[in-house]
Amino acid sequence: MKVAVMGAGAMGGYLGARLAQAGGDVALVARGAHLDAIRQNGLTVESPLGSVDSLKLAATESPEEIGEVDIVLFTVKLWDTDLAAQAIAPLIGQATKVITVQNGIDSVDAISAHIPAAQVVGGVIYLFAVISRPGVIENSGGVHKMIVSDHDGDPHIARLSGLLEQTPGIELELTSNVRRTIWEKYIRLVSLSAATALTRSPIDDVLGNEVTRGFFTSLLEEAVATANADGQDFTQEDVKAGLAFFDGLPPGFKASMLEDLERGKQLELPWLSSRLCELADKHGLDTPAHRAAKWGLTLHENGR
Repeated sequence: MKVAVMGAGAMGGYLGARLAQAGGDVALVARGAHLDAIRQNGLTVESPLGSVDSLKLAATESPEEIGEVDIVLFTVKLWDTDLAAQAIAPLIGQATKVITVQNGIDSVDAISAHIPAAQVVGGVIYLFAVISRPGVIENSGGVHKMIVSDHDGDPHIARLSGLLEQTPGIELELTSNVRRTIWEKYIRLVSLSAATALTRSPIDDVLGNEVTRGFFTSLLEEAVATANADGQDFTQEDVKAGLAFFDGLPPGFKASMLEDLERGKQLELPWLSSRLCELADKHGLDTPAHRAAKWGLTLHENGR
């Protein structure tokens, strides 16, 4: 099975390494010092679920050098979506499926503006990984799960599932209601990102303080209300489940948006709390907690 990872940073590189371990024919599309290091020394993954040292993978900045594949894993940052969706054209054959596990709730529609909608598959991923140095991805443990639309039993999705069953590094679950799955992840992610980035603190510190725990609960409740106004059916039990999920994470866990903030990088704020506020306004809802995050992080939105 031929797989191309578009945006092989921390998340994409980790997925690519695990698929290659399972026997997939994997090529990475990356850039900068990270790409140079992978070309020279291979890709290294440091993880409690099994490390990979200097894994040799095809790596390039140009999708043209790869050609048509069975699966494109689309893992670029949200601000690169349009350009990356245009750039993957050389990877797309008649049966190719583009699986997006990006953050936010608009990825499938954004990619479908450039790729036939029938070939775009929605999904989410629960995984914490960072590039500790070029060519080296660090994974500290915790949840390792990807949930993807079954796409009406598409054979490429079934083969991908079979590949991932052969590695302990990631669990794949297929769903027939991926829109709800995307919203469920978004409710948690948008709240985690807002709370940790605004307080500049890991989630265990946020939840360990009575005041900030109350703020985080408000973030979850506002996101649930907005999701329901947009056609979903979440309840207060989902808020409780979200709190329990984050209470169970290892100490020091941060949203990727806080990691980007600390490194002076661009933030996904326009697709997270700012987007939630936009949807809430559309439905006449008040979202003071997410609006506070939007206002408090706006000056950092474009990085240093």
